[in-house]
Amino acid sequence: MPASLVQNESILAIEVGTAVTRAVLFDVVEGQYRLVASGRAPSTAEAPFKDIGIGVREAIANLQTITGGTLLGPDNNLIAPSQPDGSGVDSVVATISAGPVVRTVIVGLLSDVSVQSARHLAESTYARVVEALDLSDHRKPDQQLDAVVRSRPDLVILTGGTDGGASRSMLRTLEAIGLACYLMPPEKRPMVLYAGNEELGGDVQELLGSQAGMLKISHNVRPSLEVENLGPASNDLASLVVNLRQRQLKGVEELNMWTGGNIMPTTYAQGRMIRFLSRQYESVRGLLSVNIGASATSVAAGFGDEVVLRTYPQFGLGENLSGLLQHTELEGIMRWLTLDIAPNTLREYLIQKSLYPGTLPATTDDYAIAQAIARQVMYLAVRAAQKDFPGGAASKDVMPPLDLIIAGGGVISEGQSLGQGLLMLLDAIQPVGILPILIDQNNLLPLLGVAAVRNNYLPVQVIDSGAFIGLGTIISVIASANYGEQVLRVKMTYSDGTDARVDVKFGGLEILPLPSGQSARLSMQPLQRADAGLGPGRSGTITVTGGAMGVVIDARGRPLKFPPDSVRRRDLIKKWYYTVGG
Repeated sequence: MPASLVQNESILAIEVGTAVTRAVLFDVVEGQYRLVASGRAPSTAEAPFKDIGIGVREAIANLQTITGGTLLGPDNNLIAPSQPDGSGVDSVVATISAGPVVRTVIVGLLSDVSVQSARHLAESTYARVVEALDLSDHRKPDQQLDAVVRSRPDLVILTGGTDGGASRSMLRTLEAIGLACYLMPPEKRPMVLYAGNEELGGDVQELLGSQAGMLKISHNVRPSLEVENLGPASNDLASLVVNLRQRQLKGVEELNMWTGGNIMPTTYAQGRMIRFLSRQYESVRGLLSVNIGASATSVAAGFGDEVVLRTYPQFGLGENLSGLLQHTELEGIMRWLTLDIAPNTLREYLIQKSLYPGTLPATTDDYAIAQAIARQVMYLAVRAAQKDFPGGAASKDVMPPLDLIIAGGGVISEGQSLGQGLLMLLDAIQPVGILPILIDQNNLLPLLGVAAVRNNYLPVQVIDSGAFIGLGTIISVIASANYGEQVLRVKMTYSDGTDARVDVKFGGLEILPLPSGQSARLSMQPLQRADAGLGPGRSGTITVTGGAMGVVIDARGRPLKFPPDSVRRRDLIKKWYYTVGG
C-alpha cells in the first residue's frame, strides 16, 4: 500500500463499558497501522463515582505506564493533537456501552410490519421495549396515552406508513405521542426517532419538535411493505443514544468533545465493522460476531450488504443477571456444569454477580459456574438473533453455515485457557460446516468500527497484523449415529509431507495440531452419510489453516444432546474439557 494512503496519525480509541474501561492506542509502525498497547481500568459510571471520566483517565494512565509515553498533561487532561516532543495523540474515537437500559416505546401501524421493524431497530441498541402501540391495540385512546406516560420512556421509535401511502392514521398517532410528551416533565421527555412515511416529515416536526427531548427524522424503515431498510435509521438511533448518555452520565459530554463527535454505542460500532468485513473479504455464507459483556450480549451477522444486529441487555453478565431466570430455566444453565452443586447455590451466584458485576472468579469452581452462565447467555442470544438471519427461521435448531466467527468478551478471552474459550463457543453457538474462529481478546472489533471513521485502512491493517487470536479451523460433523460409532475418517498431510490420521467417533472431539500461520491438506471420508461440511456422505480434500488449537473436529452432532443421567452428563463434559486442554 502506498505510504501516501496511510496517514501518519496516532489514534486513541476508548471503550467505556459497564465493568471495564479500555484505552487502546493505534499508530503507524513501518508504514502500517498496528495495535501498540491497551490500558484498562474499572469503569466509574456507577456509584460511588458516577463519572465515566474518572475511569477513562485511569485507563489512559494505565496505557501511559505500559507505553512509557505521555498522553495526559499536568492538568490531567488529554494532550491532543500530538506534540513535537512525542507526547499526546492526534485523534480520539470512543464507544460506550455503560449506562442504564434505554426504556423504549415503539409505535407503528401494523404489528407484523412497521411495529416489527421498530422492534428490530430497538434491538440494535441497549434498549428494552416497555410499551408497544399499533392499530390493533384495543385500548381506549386515554388508556394508551396513560400507558405511554406511565412507562417513563427514554426513547420513542415511531414507524408506519409506506412512502406516499395513507397518512391519516399516522397523524393521529403523532398527535397522541406529542400529547404524551407534553404531559411529562420537560427534563424527563423522551427522545423521539421518526422513521415512517417520509412525506409526513413536516407534520412530525410541527407536532413533536417542541415536545420531544430531542427529535430525529430519519428515512422510512419500511419504504414499501416488502422492503425493510434499517440502515439510515440505525445511524440516527446511535446518535440519539449517545445524546441520551450525555444526559444520563457525567463525563460523556467531555469524551464527546475529545473525539470531535466520533463516539458510538459499542454495539453499533460492532455492526459497522461486521458489515465492513463482510464486504472486504467477500463473504459468501456470512460472518458472525458475538460479544458478551456486563451490560448486554450483542450479536452481529453480516451477509453481504445485509447486517443483522441484535443487542440483548437481558443477557448481560452484570446487574441484569438477577433476571436471567425469567428467560431460561435453571436446568438450562446447570446442563453445562461439571460440578455437582445445589440449584440454590447457582441462584445465589446469579444474585451476587448482579450486585457486584466487577468481581472476578477466584476459584476453579467459580470459573466453571461463570462459564456455564456465559454459555447459556450466549446460546440464548445467538438463537434469538438467528431467527432473523436469511433462512434462519426455517432452521432454528441448527445454525446456518458461516465463513467466520469472531468472539469477544472477558469471560471468553480471560478464561483459564484458550481451549476453554473454544469449548464455550462450540457449545453455545454450535456452528456447522468448516470455518475459522477468532477470539477478539482486546475487544477491538467495536473500536476498529469507530476508528474507521478516521482512517479506512486502519481496521484491515490491524486485523491483518494478527491482533486477533486465531483458534484454527473448526469442522463440525452432523450425523445420525449412536454415541461412540465411527462417523468420519480423516487424514491430514502437513507441508513437510508427514501425515496424521484419526478415526472420528460420534459424540466426541478430536484435535489435530497445526500451528498458526501454517496450512495443511485434510482428506475426509464420512461414514453413515455423515456431513463434515461437504454435504451428506461426501468425501473430499480441503486446505485448512492452523491456529492456537489447530484443527478441531467437533463430532458431537447438531444440536447438542446430553445424556439424561446427570452423572453421565458431567462425565461427558469433563471429557470434552480434557480434550481441549481445559
